[in-house]
Amino acid sequence: MRRLLPIVILSLLAGCANVPARKYVVFFSPNSAILDEAAQNVVTEAAQIAERYPAGILKIEGYAAAGKDLSADELLAIDRTKVVSKQLVSDGVAENRLRQQPRPTTGEDKSVAARRVEIEFVAP
Repeated sequence: MRRLLPIVILSLLAGCANVPARKYVVFFSPNSAILDEAAQNVVTEAAQIAERYPAGILKIEGYAAAGKDLSADELLAIDRTKVVSKQLVSDGVAENRLRQQPRPTTGEDKSVAARRVEIEFVAP
């Protein structure tokens, strides 16, 4: 039985190999939803990896903290998420593989972390 356990674990891990275990992070300028060249490169790289894993779903989470108005933060998070999703589609990723999740943060968090979109591959 002890010999069987490692085989079972390896089999389960092999099943997870259908998608890469990497998260891509796209950063934006303050109060912006425009992809600069560096951000564009990150999205393009994620799209190229997505081509190699056609069964995987891409979760796109947008973050924003533009000010003290949570509704403005939410709109900015939505805009950032849409911009990244649109670019992924433009780079060849099927739209039905994308799951958008805007996540506004507290208005007091103006750090770089509050100005990002994360692209993560998840199992279908």
